Amino acid sequence: MPALENCKVFKTDYAGRELVVEIGKYAEQANGACLVRCGDTVVSVTVCMADKPREGMDFFPLSVDYEEKMFAVGKIPGGFKKREGRASDKAILIARLIDRPIRPLFPKGIFNDVVVVATALSVDPDIAPEPIAMIGSSVALSVSDIPWAGPTGSVTVGLVDGKYVINPTVAEKEVSSIHLSLAGTKDAILMIEAGANEVTDAEMVGAITFGHEEIKKVCAFIEEIQKAVGKPKKEMELYHIPEELDEAVKAYAYEKLVWALDTFDRQEREKRQAEVEADIVAHFAEIYPDQIREVKDSVYYITKAIVRKKIFDDGVRPDGRKLKEVRPIWCEHGILPRVHGSAIFTRGQTQALTTCTLGMLGEAQRMEGLDEETEKRYMHQYNFPGYCTGEAKALRSAGRREIGHGALAERALVPVIPSKEDFPYALRVVSDILSSNGSSSMASVCGSTMALMDAGVPIKAPVAGCAMGLIKDPETGKYVIMTDIQGLEDFLGDMDFKVAGTEKGITAIQMDIKIKGISEEIMLDAIAQAQDARRFILGKMLECIPEVKPQLSDYAPKIISFKINPEKIGDVVGKQGKVINKIIEQTGTKIDIEEDGTVCIACYGDVAAAERAKAIVQSIAHDPEVGDMFVGVVVRILSKMGAFVEFAPGKDGMIHISKLSPNRVNQVEDVLNIGDKVKVEIIKIGEKGIDLKLLEKIED
Repeated sequence: MPALENCKVFKTDYAGRELVVEIGKYAEQANGACLVRCGDTVVSVTVCMADKPREGMDFFPLSVDYEEKMFAVGKIPGGFKKREGRASDKAILIARLIDRPIRPLFPKGIFNDVVVVATALSVDPDIAPEPIAMIGSSVALSVSDIPWAGPTGSVTVGLVDGKYVINPTVAEKEVSSIHLSLAGTKDAILMIEAGANEVTDAEMVGAITFGHEEIKKVCAFIEEIQKAVGKPKKEMELYHIPEELDEAVKAYAYEKLVWALDTFDRQEREKRQAEVEADIVAHFAEIYPDQIREVKDSVYYITKAIVRKKIFDDGVRPDGRKLKEVRPIWCEHGILPRVHGSAIFTRGQTQALTTCTLGMLGEAQRMEGLDEETEKRYMHQYNFPGYCTGEAKALRSAGRREIGHGALAERALVPVIPSKEDFPYALRVVSDILSSNGSSSMASVCGSTMALMDAGVPIKAPVAGCAMGLIKDPETGKYVIMTDIQGLEDFLGDMDFKVAGTEKGITAIQMDIKIKGISEEIMLDAIAQAQDARRFILGKMLECIPEVKPQLSDYAPKIISFKINPEKIGDVVGKQGKVINKIIEQTGTKIDIEEDGTVCIACYGDVAAAERAKAIVQSIAHDPEVGDMFVGVVVRILSKMGAFVEFAPGKDGMIHISKLSPNRVNQVEDVLNIGDKVKVEIIKIGEKGIDLKLLEKIED
């Protein structure tokens, strides 16, 4: 068969494991395809490109999808249809990881649709599919006929017992203080996504440089594959601005645009830009009637050059700040009376309203995916409505950007969230962006810290975040780094480098770039500059709320947590839940029991009710012993023999008539009646049941 004859297999060592790439056997009609194996983890990656540019496009239409096939881990999907549906948040985040390092390497001026699809076909929990899928995308693009300036390599890096580990196992991840996803070319870093447990700048930079050494080996391996089986790259007519038109626009528009940008007021600047652009378009409408798009693109590049020159040569930013200066900050907390915790964080024209809601552990988010994570106790969600940028846009469900920003803020705060043993709550934090002019994800981190503190959550340390920008001269290699970038600097700059952390160290990093990589020197400078900004911002936050509130909101549930013998869970729950439902009805509480025997009892306001429920649960879970004393209720009477007392749900014993009183009792009814509340002591446990002694009758 031709497909099998054309199949080529390539192997290499990948951080101590064998990495196998198969080309030419599967998905042969795609522009590029490969099957990548590492241990029992197998990922298929295909890439296809449309024959013609999409009409009217003014940006590169790259689409990346990551498919989680539940059969990859031997599971049948949940739900009625029993098939994979909408991509999970985890799958979307992995798709973003694949997208970010490959996007900058496509040629400028390409407007053909390019679709990358990575499918996890088999997954070993100890060999994560993420870096395998990222490597597969690089291989598929490299061997395809699609123009692309790769290859790239990818790894994850952990820090275990002071040593860096490439692609850590599940056990290593549990004790690792860093979880870093890294991608780059053999010469430079392209993408960083990291969570960390308050590590130092040096530890984080060490992880990145350590990972880059492995990436270089992967890139060399893919180059060998490309030389052996790669298709010739297509000769494509890329979109460009005609030189004559570009020079004409520059001659007419340059000074006008300099004037438009010569103000630190954003509204005034945007007003001037709109007026100048309208004048430029009107001027060239008759000269180049069929090339208005090219005229507008020329204006964009002139604007970009002016802004970058002012920053690079003069150190003058669009709003007048110095390169290392943070925008003005104001914040407040406790603004929503019925909410468990709330805060506003404002930095320049970026403003986040963050709320914190506390709930039972049973309200944690259930997860269905290819890894071993089954639930998420701390949930951070991010919303970006149209009004935050002044757009008349209807509300919609969270997209990839919102999911990514929420995950970044979540990653930044997870290291400081108290354990469920210390704080037995599920936590949902929601960041609604009210106004945005850059770095809204980092505003979410700051606002969320304050909302958690306002809610009385005993976080280990406050967390702040800041986004760093870059402008680099491609000819000389010289660069400047900007602290706390705003929207225009992000749009026209070369890098968006977000760093979050505590006073002690880094908890999260995310880096996206628009150029073909950055050096370790740039990365080190950016992280150091971000540390100064982070500490400044933390100071402003702590001026507003210096410490965690000592008490929870009156509207938050009060939760008591304790453990019972897991073998007693069935006794506490009872047949068809009758026992636990009766306790809930009697006490007005909510009760969750986990498989390990952890019991959480919640009430609103009346803590005594939770204590009553706790006593009942403990009495059921406790194996009765001689000498134990209980308060129970008389449930049955045998007039000449004794009274049966239920001293715990589902547990009872008998007080013999001789044990009702020191004096002779003729019939039980002389002392007790059904429904009486009594205090009893266990005096004997035998095969026929439990014998009790009456200590006292409790009058209501």
